Amino acid sequence: MTAKEKTDDKEKQTHRRGFGVSTVYETLRNEIIELKLAPGSPIDEVQLSERFELSRTPIREALVKLSSEGLITTLTNRATIVSQIDFLGLPEFFDALTLMYRVTIRLAAARHTPEDIINIRAFQKSFETSVDERDVLGMITTNRDFHVAIAVAGGNRHYIELFTRLLDEGRRILRLYYSSFSDVLPRHYVTEHEDMIQAIIERDVEKADRIAIAHADQIVQQIRSYIAADSRQSLSLSL
Repeated sequence: MTAKEKTDDKEKQTHRRGFGVSTVYETLRNEIIELKLAPGSPIDEVQLSERFELSRTPIREALVKLSSEGLITTLTNRATIVSQIDFLGLPEFFDALTLMYRVTIRLAAARHTPEDIINIRAFQKSFETSVDERDVLGMITTNRDFHVAIAVAGGNRHYIELFTRLLDEGRRILRLYYSSFSDVLPRHYVTEHEDMIQAIIERDVEKADRIAIAHADQIVQQIRSYIAADSRQSLSLSL
């Protein structure tokens, strides 16, 4: 084999491994977010290697990425599981999320540029398409991108980073929210995003704040009601 052939072969192997890592990561990430892989489910490298027909190396690289996002956890006995959802910590999470809804939209109303509005509208259009198609993963992703775009319009990098982390952390919680509607989101919750955009365009900080509060409160109450109803059903089934 010539030097060039060796180089080409190495590049092909690297490409295949990179493609394998991406495939494993995206597949498992989606299954975890959609709750197809339940919290606490074991993650076995050997089984994943067999499932994806890949060596252990790309499997481990994909798992490292999932771990960095908090979606999987390695226990003290070295076993790896899908991370638990911290239901006891939800009140603090909801408080932080509501605060970030408010502060980012207030800043966006005060500081946005025309380019910011174009970006926000584009993400809203993608979100609306996902809702129409009942594409839950699409809804979760585009909703996140929509709110991050609002944070970007506010221009505070610390808020952008914090809000992005909260939105990413809450992806499985948002999955419960859409489940509470059987994945058919009522239309007025879609147009609520349009109300946010209009308030930002008008530079009406107080109006934007009121909409953000109502938006956050509705989501929080819907998720709490869904979790409570699910808990009652689980209890009745166990009796």
